[in-house]
Amino acid sequence: MKSDNGTVYLIRGHEDDEWVSPEPAEAVITEALFDATGLTEDDIDYIGSYVDAAKLRAVVGEGDDDTITFDVEGNEITVTAGGDVTVA
Repeated sequence: MKSDNGTVYLIRGHEDDEWVSPEPAEAVITEALFDATGLTEDDIDYIGSYVDAAKLRAVVGEGDDDTITFDVEGNEITVTAGGDVTVA
């Protein structure tokens, strides 16, 4: 997922004192979606077609918003500023 400022990344698990590596938001979101549903890569479009990268960056990158929620093939995806992704 790219925006005018490049790829959007999530940093998960930063509550610990361990070093963590940022992960591309698209990979984290699709992994959560696939784990929670029976969907596969063939079932969905590019994540950027479901959520605007600038709006996602406002949550996970800039911290302007606390959460963002969007729909992917009938599944509600919520991403928090802390990098948590839930699928309902």
